[in-house]
Amino acid sequence: MPATAFRVLNVRPLIAHGVDPLGEIRARLAALPAGQGLTVLAPFLPAPLIELLRSEGYWASIERRSDGWAAHFWRD
Repeated sequence: MPATAFRVLNVRPLIAHGVDPLGEIRARLAALPAGQGLTVLAPFLPAPLIELLRSEGYWASIERRSDGWAAHFWRD
């Protein structure tokens, strides 16, 4: 079952400044309380991130938005 609430991390500014957002994403995921997930807003489909986190036990869903992509991550 998906998380009941999602915190949002917009990585578009980090990417625009040439910063790899993986460290920040990992920190946010580690800080999530039980029952919560993380939504990552990106300018492109973060396929490598999705595959990486799925391999680490996270569930993921994605949605295309007018300003990019939203990838939702959670654990059961």
